Amino acid sequence: MSRNAMVSRVENDTVLILERIFNAPRELVWKMFKEPDHLKHWWGPRGWELPVCKVDFRAGGVWHYCMKCVDKSQGEFFGMEAWGKAIYKEIVAPEKVVYVDYFSDAEGNNNESLPSTLVTMEFVDLGGRTKLISRGEYASKEALETVMNMGMLDGITQSWDRLEERLKELT
Repeated sequence: MSRNAMVSRVENDTVLILERIFNAPRELVWKMFKEPDHLKHWWGPRGWELPVCKVDFRAGGVWHYCMKCVDKSQGEFFGMEAWGKAIYKEIVAPEKVVYVDYFSDAEGNNNESLPSTLVTMEFVDLGGRTKLISRGEYASKEALETVMNMGMLDGITQSWDRLEERLKELT
């Protein structure tokens, strides 16, 4: 387990807050979230790759991606694709990104049967280290429970572990 483990908490039954400190400068952590070449190295849980990653990093822009399980040891998940889409609402470089996160299909159509999330990511400069704070707001307690029951927290933890590994490679 990393010394900089993720901390999570739920507020008001509908807001999931995740925090973690990365041993890398804020500008580098920021780049990890905006550039497809970086995202492809760490986004998604272990054993999953990002064969599709299109990023238009600007307010009103869209990030459309596909996570694919390439790890045969994950059994029924092997070969599965999970499509997602984010629509950026606000970007304040290198401090904050606000976007709405959706489950989608390969064409970028939202999957209305699964909850969307209003995400606010804050990048706090700690003098050579960066505190990442993710605030995910859901429409209801049930919506948050749905994504938690899908394993979202474990998936994000693994993704942020992979992000930490990628940052170590680059620093």
